[in-house]
Amino acid sequence: MKPYFSVIIPLYNKENFIKNTIKSVLNQSFTDFELIIVNDCSTDRSLNIVSKFIDERLKIFSKKNEGVAIARNFGIENSKGDFICFLDADDIWKVDYLKIMNFYSIKFPELKVFSCAIEIETNTTLFKPNYSIKKTNDYEIVDFFNASNEECVLWTSSIVINKNVFQKIGTFDIKINKGEDTELWIRIGLNYSILFIWEVLSTYKYDLKSISRNSNYYFEDYVFKKYIEEEKRNPALKKYLDLNRFSAAIKCKLNNNLIQFKKLKSEIDLKEISFKKKILLYLPRFILLVLIFFKNKFVEFGLTNSIFK
Repeated sequence: MKPYFSVIIPLYNKENFIKNTIKSVLNQSFTDFELIIVNDCSTDRSLNIVSKFIDERLKIFSKKNEGVAIARNFGIENSKGDFICFLDADDIWKVDYLKIMNFYSIKFPELKVFSCAIEIETNTTLFKPNYSIKKTNDYEIVDFFNASNEECVLWTSSIVINKNVFQKIGTFDIKINKGEDTELWIRIGLNYSILFIWEVLSTYKYDLKSISRNSNYYFEDYVFKKYIEEEKRNPALKKYLDLNRFSAAIKCKLNNNLIQFKKLKSEIDLKEISFKKKILLYLPRFILLVLIFFKNKFVEFGLTNSIFK
């Protein structure tokens, strides 16, 4: 009998976190799921820790290191459930995560993509990010682009996707080295509405050393070129991509890549971004470095989740 959910965890060198992450899945109040661990050739004790769990729902695959996009796609290909869930190897689910996702997937069978609010855990505090959504109920049915002007409503550790979605729009684009998850959310946003649940059901571990905090982590030109025609017809998509261009431009300036900075800046519709962002685009690099330093300190204490929002 196939499971209702397939939970996919890509694993690469997370020996300090993976035990608690797996426990948060195996201890779910809703039990009709399979848990697929895709070990992406970890070189620490991660695989040894995972192997000590004894549960018939747990399936462990090991493969050569090819990156998180291929690892997640491998999990999708080997899944049996009708609904796919992703969980990063250092994040945590609340005990009723799957129970609540199951409830809404039955309540709204016409919808294909479900998400929930997250909390961000730093070394010192927990806090909830700001969403650009007006709260009217316990849940909202939202357009991805309009709902993600502040915090993105889709995270890999807080999303449930009907498997049929991948048949229509494809899986993670393995040509993308940075932000492959966000690019998939764009394709989802172009084709599906999102059911967003206000209850916090997932905990994201904020790590200043993680790849997504790195100043080299931003959309490459390939992603922007992929949607160059579509964004001309879709103002909401254009605005969302410009927010990503803004982030990429700032990081390019931080890296002294001024040619790419100027290119990205020229592609942004400056009339559609906030006054604060316009100021940041024109600030000297050394001031941006100072702001980055204080941003990281503020995030640690839950005072903000980004200086650039």
